[in-house]
Amino acid sequence: MAIALICPKLTCRSVLRVPDNVRGKRVRCSECGLAFYVPETPKRAVAPRKTQEEKKSE
Repeated sequence: MAIALICPKLTCRSVLRVPDNVRGKRVRCSECGLAFYVPETPKRAVAPRKTQEEKKSE
């Protein structure tokens, strides 16, 4: 599945579509030529652990 990105150069702002396998790598905007990194896969949020007091109150 392709990733849609916006070029970070303020005077360009072109929409780019890149494949999933380039996450964490550098790509070059086809319009302005700026090279930038594609963000990596977002990490899954982990719920905070319950404290001993919270466990006792249940």
